Order: sequence, then structure tokens, then C-alpha cells
Amino acid sequence: MSEEMYSVEQVAERLGLHVRTVRGYIRAGRLRAVRIGKQYRIARADLDALTGRPEPSRPAAGPVVEVSSIVQIDGVDRAAADRLGTLVLAGANTGHDPGHPLRVQTVHDEERHRMKIVILGGAAATAEVLRLLDAVLDGDNGLLTREVGNA
Repeated sequence: MSEEMYSVEQVAERLGLHVRTVRGYIRAGRLRAVRIGKQYRIARADLDALTGRPEPSRPAAGPVVEVSSIVQIDGVDRAAADRLGTLVLAGANTGHDPGHPLRVQTVHDEERHRMKIVILGGAAATAEVLRLLDAVLDGDNGLLTREVGNA
């Protein structure tokens, strides 16, 4: 086991707290601990999480790529913007790596009949959402017209 482990007494001494306070943190779930026999052991990472110290950075397995995209769509009314925003958010929230979620924000300017969609995330996931947008905007599917509401 390569990770340092501390007893409740060691944690109390390091933090300048009473032993009962540390045990209270463990029972309340504020401090993660492993029970070994009749004693708790606290991992260094869990102690650092409690005190707010950042975890030591680990070397990345490879380069991390994040894409920032802003899509502007003109001639969109409020109802169409709502439908398009729902579609984009659904596309962004399905079938992607939960460790690297897409962040999507939509804004509609009613005066200019303009919608902007901001997408932040990995290159592949962003490309999928952009392909979805392209298919919807280029297709004759009625999503941006009032026909959908009547169907």
C-alpha cells in the first residue's frame, strides 16, 4: 500500500483538534475513513480533501483536448429556440464519458431573433453535437417551424 494512512489520534494532532471531534467528522461523513478492527485509518488524500489542500497532480496519460464552440443561428423565434436548446442539451447529456462532460449553454435574443449555443468539452463529443445541429438545421424536419407544435 503506497498511500500514507493516519490514525484518528494522528489526524487530531495534525489538525489541532480533539480526538472526539475527528471521530465526529468521520461519523458525520465529513472525513472518509476505513475501519480496521476497532480503529479508523484515514488516507492522506482524504485528510487533504477535508482541509482543502489540493491533491498532488498526476501526470496526464496524454494530452487533454477541450474545444470551445459558439454557434450563432439567425432567424429563430422563442419556441424554436426552446426546442433547439432542448435537443442540444439532450444530445450533450447522452452517450458521453461522464468523466469529461460537455457543458452547453444556450441564449436567445428575442429582439434580433438570434440564438447562440456555447459548447465546451472534448473534441469528439463536441463534434457529435455539432453534427446533430447541422443535421437539424439543414434538414426539412420542421423543428424550427411551427409545424412541430401542430403535429
